[in-house]
Amino acid sequence: MDFLVYIEHDAENLQFYLWYRDYVKRWSELPEREQALAPLWTSEQAQQARNEAMTEKSKKVNNPVAAQVFKGTDFDSKPKKNPNPFNTPPRTPSNEPRDSMAPSTIGWSEECSTLGSALTHHQKTTANAFEEVGAQQPFTIQPYREEISRIISIYLAEGSVRYLNLSDKERAALLKALSITTHPSAFKDVVATIEYTLRHQAHPNFIRWTICNGNPPRQTFARGLGVGGILAGIVFGILITLSGANRGWRVFAFLAFFIGISTLFAAWKGMCVVLHGMHHRHLRPWELFASDDAASSEYDLKKSSFDSLGSANSYEDEPWVAKYDNRNVIRKIFDRQVWIQEPALRSIQDTIFIQALITAFIVGAILTGKIPYLRHRRAGTLTNRSNLFGCAGWPRILINA
Repeated sequence: MDFLVYIEHDAENLQFYLWYRDYVKRWSELPEREQALAPLWTSEQAQQARNEAMTEKSKKVNNPVAAQVFKGTDFDSKPKKNPNPFNTPPRTPSNEPRDSMAPSTIGWSEECSTLGSALTHHQKTTANAFEEVGAQQPFTIQPYREEISRIISIYLAEGSVRYLNLSDKERAALLKALSITTHPSAFKDVVATIEYTLRHQAHPNFIRWTICNGNPPRQTFARGLGVGGILAGIVFGILITLSGANRGWRVFAFLAFFIGISTLFAAWKGMCVVLHGMHHRHLRPWELFASDDAASSEYDLKKSSFDSLGSANSYEDEPWVAKYDNRNVIRKIFDRQVWIQEPALRSIQDTIFIQALITAFIVGAILTGKIPYLRHRRAGTLTNRSNLFGCAGWPRILINA
């Protein structure tokens, strides 16, 4: 969840999925007489809702000018529908306390007219969402109808705080289903899409992110060390070639290549070999400033991201953002560390570390093997020059003459 909120900025799918799993569990615990109030949403109904959604979308796309001309007239393709008579609440006596009113009567005046100001924000948003897809206002005695209304206003309505990335067809079909029933089967197609996204996109990205045991400044520092080691090996090899020193000195060039390549390979995967040697990782920025002296830290207590009916997933105003930005680069490179507790993660990092060592050994050996070749070419060049020129540097042809 932290990864989706702070890194991917796409926690809505997981939040909605967790709510749905809990909703299915609570629905199964309802008495049968209450479940019977919300019928099962069948595959045939779902297909019909998708076809209707495609038809509505085709009308909007093919006739934008006509829709604008006939808007608000009798020829409007989306005329205002008459209110459902089964949803019309009774008159509210003027002497009745408002707190004692039934939920279905709130928002109505003595003349049985709608009081827009009396409706809550999510009720208005939900009503607009149903109206946009041409669905009737739902029957209100079905179980969890108020909760479904909140879910629509948070995840499905245009401009909602946790708007799901769904196609227009999926969104319209789901809203049409929710206008008829609150049965969990209404979410079947949408949940399948969300679960596929979580399994094949969010989770692989999360695994790649957890492999990185250092923060971005530490990764940049490790890449710099790797490049520096490789350059040091190249420079040392050139000096050995030009100096004509004993070939045993080439082992130091190999060590420089080995350290530099292995460090660069691991840093390319987001790992720091020093931190991996200790099986540590850097604390995340939102973990650094948690209260250590409290019995339960603020980080452990703050679980608002797991609140399915919560607000937007915004963290820019959290105190740790400004504090972390004010830290200097050196301090970020050597931030606080913590032991990696997950055995599977340590196993993955061990595999990457072994791959880095093998790659460094092979490439380092090849580069080191080039040193005698360069030395041989240098010796061959000097031999050719000695055959052409005399001992004093004069051409042999002049000496023979």
